[in-house]
Amino acid sequence: MIPLSMVFLLFLIYAFLGWCMEVCVALHDEKKLINRGFLIGPICPIYGVGVVLMQILLYRYMDDPVVLFVMAVLVCSFLEYFTGYIMEKLFKARWWDYSHKKFNINGRICLDNLVAFGVLALFVMYLGNPFFLNVFSKINIVLLNVVAVILCILLIIDVCISFKIINGFKHVTNSVKKDNTEEITKRVREMLINRGGLYKRLVSAFNFETSEMYLKELTAKVKTNINKAVLSLEEEKNKKIKEITKEYNSRIDDIKRKFDGQKNNSSKRKQKTKEKDEVKENKVKKTDNNKNKEIK
Repeated sequence: MIPLSMVFLLFLIYAFLGWCMEVCVALHDEKKLINRGFLIGPICPIYGVGVVLMQILLYRYMDDPVVLFVMAVLVCSFLEYFTGYIMEKLFKARWWDYSHKKFNINGRICLDNLVAFGVLALFVMYLGNPFFLNVFSKINIVLLNVVAVILCILLIIDVCISFKIINGFKHVTNSVKKDNTEEITKRVREMLINRGGLYKRLVSAFNFETSEMYLKELTAKVKTNINKAVLSLEEEKNKKIKEITKEYNSRIDDIKRKFDGQKNNSSKRKQKTKEKDEVKENKVKKTDNNKNKEIK
């Protein structure tokens, strides 16, 4: 059983080595030094957590490198995906994005990185961990415990301060009333850098470009959904108008037919009345003619 202090020191060592690797990758891609990581200190905790999980969960597979490789890929993929997911939910931003790479899942993990993590896991399990644990075993356990406690306290302070500052990114973003994503990103970056100190350090690690891309994607999706909703409403509106128009025309036709029927009936009654009047008038004339003949 490995002492807890040694496990914690392993976590810090690999978190620091992971930070070094991230800085080197950023230097290669961006051609400039970028202080990567979520915390103020030079560590990337996800690497340390990954190594500790492998040491605890995968030690039983040391006899089979192939199985160890596959299990390491699974552990790393789970850890990286859900770490990215949780950080996005907490801070509404992304610290890494693989959406431009092939075989990625929601931009949080990709096949290239997972294969690389599998290879690194073999190096860590067969060479790295045995070396560091051997060095730790030669140091007095009391001294190790004291060093581990001091570093743990510093880490907790770092996490609290960093969390407070990064969480403030959301409030700064909310204070910028802009519709254009590029303007928002630019303004938030300027506001945080102007605060100086720890804010400036975390701005350099905070992936605004990735978050900008993420916000643009969300904005595009929202606009698409709005357009679909508007189009659906327009179609529904036109359908309703057609139905109302059809019903209106139908009622107008019924009214016209009734009116025409009443008009025809009135014409017939007038015609009959006229015919009756003509018959009466003829009778009167005949009567008058007969009377005139009798008088003569």
